[in-house]
Amino acid sequence: MVSPKNSTGSRGLCPGAAGDQFDTEPAPDCALCPRLVSYRDETADQFPEWFNGAVPSFGDANARLLVVGLAPGVKGANRTGRPFTGDYAGDLLYATLTAFGWTRGSYAARPDDGLELLDCMITNAVRCVPPANKPTPQEIATCRGYFRARLKALPNLRVMLALGRVAHDTIMTTFDLRKSLFPFSHGARHQLSPDCVLYDSFHCSRYNTNTGRLTPEMFGSVFTAIAAELERS
Repeated sequence: MVSPKNSTGSRGLCPGAAGDQFDTEPAPDCALCPRLVSYRDETADQFPEWFNGAVPSFGDANARLLVVGLAPGVKGANRTGRPFTGDYAGDLLYATLTAFGWTRGSYAARPDDGLELLDCMITNAVRCVPPANKPTPQEIATCRGYFRARLKALPNLRVMLALGRVAHDTIMTTFDLRKSLFPFSHGARHQLSPDCVLYDSFHCSRYNTNTGRLTPEMFGSVFTAIAAELERS
């Protein structure tokens, strides 16, 4: 169980996250990446009742923990409009967050389930659903402006959790750190700055869990380490 945060005011932005003129969240109809816009439009033609837009971050604006995923899933966050909501990855992620006390309410895989995140926020490296779940390097780079702005707006940020290599690399680039010095590895801990730590995990996708690359126990062990890290901070 995560203890209540001891809010002493902002200790400043993590180094390397100096933002630019991006807002913290893109508009739902963000048009910066033409390929992603085209795919959103194609999906909207098939499923006009879905969200079909740039998915905003979800959680506590004063969070000490930021969970960073890859991008919205076409039948998950792209459909519901909330990160990791409506697909298997979300089932595992929110169940784990609940087990460690980072939620209030019940997760029902829909954005109006009343679930709240406590001391935690979830975002994605790329905010729009990419074809085949594979954003291009240019799309990742373009969306990084929103990621920088998101970091800048989290005054109490102490720990980030990268779900997968793309999220890890996005964080490394944002902090202007050499990836070779901070290799991605499940369960790895990286000291990014005096006040900010990164933990890595394999992505909690159905593929990774079905193949045994990631088990619920492996996933939970990373959160155990994060909870202990925040107890010390």
